[in-house]
Amino acid sequence: MSDRGFLAQLQGYGMTTAEIHYYRPDAPSLLQLFVWQEYDLASDFPVLFDFLDHWRREITAALHSVRIAHEQLIRPTEWSAVDGILSIR
Repeated sequence: MSDRGFLAQLQGYGMTTAEIHYYRPDAPSLLQLFVWQEYDLASDFPVLFDFLDHWRREITAALHSVRIAHEQLIRPTEWSAVDGILSIR
């Protein structure tokens, strides 16, 4: 058994969240919000841009703006040197 998200993180993917603001044709004066999350590669964001291309082609809603947040969930650990030994008896 394997978890797709965990395997993606091992390959360098991190959790990307996008706030997509858009207008629908039937309510052009109302700015609406859609939140999208997926594992993606930071700075290039190929998965997000594929989704936005799909949006432009298939969804009849005009994009207003997209705000992106990204977090690399698996990364090298931090360590600090310990100077001394503490004995507990």
